[in-house]
Amino acid sequence: MQELRDTPLAPLTTFRLGGPADRLITATTDDEVIAAVREADDSGTPLLLIGGGSNLVIGDKGFPGTALRIATRGFVLDGTKLELAAGEVWTDAVARTVEAHLAGIECLAGIPGSAGATPIQNVGAYGQEVSSTITEVIAYDRKSRETVTVPNAECGFSYRHSRFKGDPERYVVLRVRFELEDASGLSAPVKYAETARALGVGPGDRVPLDAAHETVLKLRSGKGMVLDPADHDTWSAGSFFTNPVLTPEEFAVFHARVAERLGDGVTPPAYPAGEEHIKTSAAWLIDRSGFTKGYGTGPARISTKHTLALTNRGGATTEDLLALAREVVAGVHASFGITLVNEPVTVGVSL
Repeated sequence: MQELRDTPLAPLTTFRLGGPADRLITATTDDEVIAAVREADDSGTPLLLIGGGSNLVIGDKGFPGTALRIATRGFVLDGTKLELAAGEVWTDAVARTVEAHLAGIECLAGIPGSAGATPIQNVGAYGQEVSSTITEVIAYDRKSRETVTVPNAECGFSYRHSRFKGDPERYVVLRVRFELEDASGLSAPVKYAETARALGVGPGDRVPLDAAHETVLKLRSGKGMVLDPADHDTWSAGSFFTNPVLTPEEFAVFHARVAERLGDGVTPPAYPAGEEHIKTSAAWLIDRSGFTKGYGTGPARISTKHTLALTNRGGATTEDLLALAREVVAGVHASFGITLVNEPVTVGVSL
């Protein structure tokens, strides 16, 4: 277990933003993770958990406590059952399941971050969510001070949310278990329209796993959503805002605002989102509010490839990023009456 003092956290995040931590511990085993968490809890020291750093916005003043970087490793495949250590690089793990001819997470390719973060956020993209394949999550419960196994039904999964996200001070994810599918080298049914179009198939069709995996990687790369140190469009947290989920009444009010602002012939995106809810597109809202690709003049700007990503063009501060985020939130609310919610976790700052 490595320990450093007064260490910058910016290099551990995909934004490359954030001040130093009083103390940075890197843990490579579950026992080391638990020991570091218990030590912080026993001493009353603030604790920040860091995995891949792809979902963090850390303030310029840094973190006045212990930052624990979870760097555990473990990829165990038994038939169609997969167990990942929390510190496993997610996109690498996805590639290995495709190589093993197992379906279920192939459309989650290219998503930066660690495996342990996936159940917290209920990571999803291109028609797949981890909640559909996770069977259970092994976590350290800081309240009971023991390791617990949480089955899927008790994870409280919903759109970009879970029991773990809802109570962030309680659980530390150690391992995640999945049940994948052996479909004789074929993908899970393709659900996302953009993916189906790119593959030349219809929704619900299956395609070779490699084709699904590579197509998603190309789609994500085209939007600056695959990490590339040389491409400032990827110096981001991916999608900065979640897609708003509205009641039918809220959507009707929103639809009226759209007609008032853009004309009767404009129909905003609408997708089913559980019982009696409708999801619309944050990217659409941002673009129609005047924040187009590349918007901004400072070191923090909207991606030139995707309106949903806020980026560090080099030399930005966290305050630069937050100023841009606040401008976008205010602009969308003024245009359409909807308040966007940030997807990344903020540390020491808020919108």
